[in-house]
Amino acid sequence: MTRSQIKAQAARYAKFVEWSDEDRCFIGRCPELMLGGIHGQDEAKVYAELCRAVEEMVGLIHADGQEMPCPLGQKEFSGKFVLRIEPAIHRRLAAKALAAGESLNSYCAKALLKA
Repeated sequence: MTRSQIKAQAARYAKFVEWSDEDRCFIGRCPELMLGGIHGQDEAKVYAELCRAVEEMVGLIHADGQEMPCPLGQKEFSGKFVLRIEPAIHRRLAAKALAAGESLNSYCAKALLKA
């Protein structure tokens, strides 16, 4: 696999760089390919290093003859999932949705978007 093919394949995977108050630095992650992360004080440098690490991981996976995981952006989602919670929480959410004049589904979807 050529360098440009590796870069193109690596570009398909989601990369996140976020500030961590706990670690007091930026942390870059690519959860589809790597368990760990890249740390640093400069957001742009962390992202650049993360991109290089993802490219290296793609190269290693191909070199080992393993199949690449499907990128999150290419997976199909139904828009439905089951969430198991305690009945008391379910009741409280239903009450809050009712008070807001919304369905439970709409209320929870909005709450999840804020997370």
